[in-house]
Amino acid sequence: MKKTFLILCLVVVSAMVFGQFTIGPKIGYNASKLSTNLDTIKSNFRSGFQFGLFARLGKRVYVQPELYYTTQGGVFESNLNNWKQTVKLGSLDVPVLVGFKLLDNENLNLRILAGPMASFVVNNNIDEAGGVTGPIKDADINSVNWAIQAGTGIDLWFLTFDIRYQIGLNNLIKEISDQSVSSKNSVWVLSLGWKIL
Repeated sequence: MKKTFLILCLVVVSAMVFGQFTIGPKIGYNASKLSTNLDTIKSNFRSGFQFGLFARLGKRVYVQPELYYTTQGGVFESNLNNWKQTVKLGSLDVPVLVGFKLLDNENLNLRILAGPMASFVVNNNIDEAGGVTGPIKDADINSVNWAIQAGTGIDLWFLTFDIRYQIGLNNLIKEISDQSVSSKNSVWVLSLGWKIL
């Protein structure tokens, strides 16, 4: 832990000495959907939010690590068996993005960015809305999930706006009623950040 903290401090100091360094809070809205490979189950989008911190190290090419809490999930429905379940997730997300400024001046930047993300589920809840109890259980949710984020952003003075698409790399739900299920998370994210440094 001490080594990790020391390395992080050295990276931050190096970025401040040799390049630009920015840090600040961010908030956002997301629309997430859990896909399924089963024809008998359909899936719908669910709205959520996020809040946390971002940092940016570098000038025209930059690295942007983030840490935020996010709520997301999806709605599964089976007309065949008359059940409907809303999967609600709360997770700590840690994306590490690499970006490039297409337009780079003092008060306005146009950016593109992409990179991997680790998502650690800290709470989950499954709501029943149909006439029959659905097959998805709390224990079916993976506690650690991986994704790729890609998108674009605009910086206007001290504000930073991003729009991103996130695609899951692993199955978020392990199985449904002893059936292997391909259920990956796809998310649209709109966020607003403030540069305080």
